[in-house]
Amino acid sequence: MIRTLAAPLLLAALLGSAHAGDPAMEAHPPKTDISALPPVGDVWKDSNPYRGNAAVVDTGRALYNESCAVCHGTDVNHKNQVGPNLLRLHRGCRKVTEPDLQLRCLSDVDHYFVKTVRKGKRVLDVQHMPPWDNVLTQEAVWAIKTFIEARIDEDARIKAQGKTAAR
Repeated sequence: MIRTLAAPLLLAALLGSAHAGDPAMEAHPPKTDISALPPVGDVWKDSNPYRGNAAVVDTGRALYNESCAVCHGTDVNHKNQVGPNLLRLHRGCRKVTEPDLQLRCLSDVDHYFVKTVRKGKRVLDVQHMPPWDNVLTQEAVWAIKTFIEARIDEDARIKAQGKTAAR
């Protein structure tokens, strides 16, 4: 029993120390100008206030590529990246057909996204994602989420076109 537990704990300790000085695991303020983003206030919103706002996507893309791409891939191109594939964020919500329930599902995903971005991700005391609270503003976080949503929609359109062409 002790040997069974010792190996994973040792591995977690080694991986944890491996990330200790890793610059990719430190949150740095982005240089992207966010002054054109509509203000959303001091209290964090429950769901994305920019959802569907095409004017926000370019700023969100710049913020994403500056702050998130090192782990999740440039323009959310996840191939060979260490972070999870963010194009899968809405995969459960896409199966929901009733509009009210789908909005509720998307709101749940928004909550999970914001919590993860603000607080970071630690598993077994291993830092998987740095916390971005007090580094990214609420406007910046929602702009990034809006860009990811635009990429999810684009990816879905491309897959749908591929299925139509294959028929």
